[in-house]
Amino acid sequence: MTEFIQVVTTVEHKEDGVRLGRLLVAERLAACVQISGPVESIYRWQGQIEEASEYRVTLKSRGSLFARLEEILQAHHPYDVPEIIATPLARCSALYQQWLEEELSHGG
Repeated sequence: MTEFIQVVTTVEHKEDGVRLGRLLVAERLAACVQISGPVESIYRWQGQIEEASEYRVTLKSRGSLFARLEEILQAHHPYDVPEIIATPLARCSALYQQWLEEELSHGG
């Protein structure tokens, strides 16, 4: 069975999430991209505790596409150090899995 993953990143502006989502779907590196938020983030950056409103960008892909997906995200993401976290999908419905396979069939 193909290993599918869910990847999460965050952006400051919704438009950046839309731009990244369109690029990743067009390149068939993501079958689906969802943008939610804003969410409130608290983190340490350059020695200071920061708080920011961000948008969460969640995408569905294949584990074998992660390296290329990470490369594209790094190149097009507005942050210097973007969050790029992948987790495996333990299960998904057979129909959704078939759709993922079709949408990601020529990715990377």
